Amino acid sequence: MIYRSQFIKEATLTAIAIFLLVLAVLVFTQGINLLGRAANGHVAIEAVAALIGFWTLGMTPLLLVLTAYIGTMTVLTRYWRDSEMAVWLSCGLGLKQWIRPVLAFVLPLAVLVAVMQLAVLPWAELRSREYAELLKQKQNLSLIEQGSFQSIGKKNGRVYFVETFDAEGGKMQNLFLREIDKHGRDSVVFAKEGSFTLENDKRTLSLHQGYRYNGSAGSGDFDRVSFERLDLVISTAPKLVEPIDHRRTIPTSELVNSHHPEHKGELMWRISLPVTVVLLGLLAIPLSYYNTRSGSSYHVLTAVGFFLFYQNGLTLLRNGVDDGSLNFWIGLLPMHLIIAACIWLLLRMRSMPARPFLSGLKAVVTGAQK
Repeated sequence: MIYRSQFIKEATLTAIAIFLLVLAVLVFTQGINLLGRAANGHVAIEAVAALIGFWTLGMTPLLLVLTAYIGTMTVLTRYWRDSEMAVWLSCGLGLKQWIRPVLAFVLPLAVLVAVMQLAVLPWAELRSREYAELLKQKQNLSLIEQGSFQSIGKKNGRVYFVETFDAEGGKMQNLFLREIDKHGRDSVVFAKEGSFTLENDKRTLSLHQGYRYNGSAGSGDFDRVSFERLDLVISTAPKLVEPIDHRRTIPTSELVNSHHPEHKGELMWRISLPVTVVLLGLLAIPLSYYNTRSGSSYHVLTAVGFFLFYQNGLTLLRNGVDDGSLNFWIGLLPMHLIIAACIWLLLRMRSMPARPFLSGLKAVVTGAQK
């Protein structure tokens, strides 16, 4: 019908505008945050753009939830404000006739959220953590300071000194390295050239044309060995992120088969968001009620209150599933059932807008609507 196609058209255009506006604000804020962390050395500079992209992808499901909710609310509120909904009700039609066009609008968004939550985001989260770790490790290899003694690696007490360092070519000239071997003796290395390499999952310091002295300080028993090339393994790298390191990186199929409470909580959250899109879209139908005579906008505050109640309730239940105090189904169903009951109640009540709120609510509860 005409009203359905017109609603879907208006809701889609409104949703696109809302999504782009909110996304721009969030991306700008996150970009400033990541640039600040990069300036402090906590994030590799080369990783900023990619991490913003991964972060945006991770925020998309929640943005789609808000888009469906606000888009439906905005369009239907305009119908109430322009008295189009009053004409609709005076023709003997109820608000329940709006369920079908609203579902036609929100169901594609719910499917998109489900695909992202169940398949795309676990993969993206894993790639994001791997990428950040790789770039951080590579950046650490390039932070060579010439003319000063610096520690290298986390074991053996290694200290190095570089006279000159070519940042573009990654070559070091006249290098001194001191470490302690497994027997507690000092090992001192002098080399004309050196460079860092990252191969076969290992960080290696390759030294050329030098001497190595092994012995105990003060005992005079140092052994001298010359070499053309000496490779010292600094540490195994990069430390790639495994799927089990964080529950957000675990594939959904593994969450289903897992009995770990935190994994059940993550599965509950992934399933809840697509359901949230549909229920909030339907909830927007009665909440969009606008009294043109009073000009009040209390419905906006009510809509915000319902959203906060819904999301915080889901978060609270997920925390209960995480610590094992709640069963998976007890954590998943209650909030959705409560919102579904509110939708049924408000739809019946707002089909009688002439009645005061409490009177209409009483009539719905008691069944005395006529």
